[in-house]
Amino acid sequence: MSVAIIIILFIVALFVAMCLHELGHFITAKRAGVKVEEFGIGIPPRLLGIKRGETIYSLNAIPIGAFVKAAGENDPTVPRSLAGKGPWTRLGIYAAGPLVNIFLAFVLLSAFLALPTSTVAGNGLMVHSVVGNSSAEEAGIKSGDIILEVDEQPVHRRGDVQDIVNSVEEGAEITLLLLRNGQEKEITLEPQLDPKSQLLKIGTYLWWDMVSQVEEGSPAYEAGIRPGDTILSINGHGVYNAESISSALRSIEEGEEIKLVLLRDGETVSISLIHDGSETLPGVKIRWVDGIHIEQERLPVWKAVYLGARYIIYMPVLIIEAIPLIIESPDMALVGPIGAGQLTVEVVRSSGFSGILFMASIISLGLGIFNLLPIPPLDGGGMLVAFIEGCRRGKRLSPRTVRLAYTIGTAFLIALMVLVTFLDIGRLWSGRGFGL
Repeated sequence: MSVAIIIILFIVALFVAMCLHELGHFITAKRAGVKVEEFGIGIPPRLLGIKRGETIYSLNAIPIGAFVKAAGENDPTVPRSLAGKGPWTRLGIYAAGPLVNIFLAFVLLSAFLALPTSTVAGNGLMVHSVVGNSSAEEAGIKSGDIILEVDEQPVHRRGDVQDIVNSVEEGAEITLLLLRNGQEKEITLEPQLDPKSQLLKIGTYLWWDMVSQVEEGSPAYEAGIRPGDTILSINGHGVYNAESISSALRSIEEGEEIKLVLLRDGETVSISLIHDGSETLPGVKIRWVDGIHIEQERLPVWKAVYLGARYIIYMPVLIIEAIPLIIESPDMALVGPIGAGQLTVEVVRSSGFSGILFMASIISLGLGIFNLLPIPPLDGGGMLVAFIEGCRRGKRLSPRTVRLAYTIGTAFLIALMVLVTFLDIGRLWSGRGFGL
């Protein structure tokens, strides 16, 4: 799929999410008895307007989101005004837009999880490297071993080992059946609790291949490929067997640059070399897990809905856990519309068309969570003012206090958008991506 089509689909997804956000405000305001003067698609100047009852439904020239114009948004003396409603009613109207976005994200994410996905499967998983002082190192697992079974359960997919390990009690031992130098070998070990992820782990990096030999003087050797490396991808195409390498190389013109992502000692390394037109990497011999193939996998609808809801519920926790990353690498953790578009391109290129559905859910969820921030003039700011007034039994904050809060909040949001846009443009200008 071309970059232009992906970007157009991204813009459509963002536009729909924004329109549904405003539709949530519109419906809730109407049901609360607020007079809605206009519901507009896009930003004025107005191109077309139709009046139905007391509301003008308009189509506007600038195709960015939508808006709802309620009577007396800041003047409680206006009949049937938004400002004239009680604090808890106003809180509900402000909350409706973000909640619609969050519900939309849940629906889209559940649909994405319910779609059939292509999964790589094989007869075991190869150990790329072993983490120091881990259970695997103590048990004698070595780089190049192939894990065939864990507690007599066959290993076929990348997540199988972790799933089986997670199913045992902390402190319990597990038995691994390994293939080493053509011979099967059993090893018993006790998984250790990883304090960062709070998951039991054995301490191995697993994949499907390992470079066994690189001819000195070959382009691959000069580019930096070494025995023991694992090839993860070629020009963004995942590598899982010899045919996947040939397919990736066939998509590259002779004389163009080949960009490889390698796994080396548990760290990813990027290298590049010039394509000589062949369908293999000359001078490189690779050892593969046997029987690697692509399977179509589909989650039951109930499980897709459960996982979609679980992801939405745990999102605030994930955001809190990501704060150190935001502080450490704000250019990778904070994105605006430009960065979200770049991320969408990378996701769709790496995961296929279904990635559009996933990114649409993330866009809607991000829009909803952002608008819940208690910063005027965001919806969360209006909710905060209404909540405070509700706790004061309807006693309103002074107009001067509200104006000051909205002025400070607006200045902060403008500064934030300028910063995020600067980071997005800087990332694009430098040619960096999100590593997908």
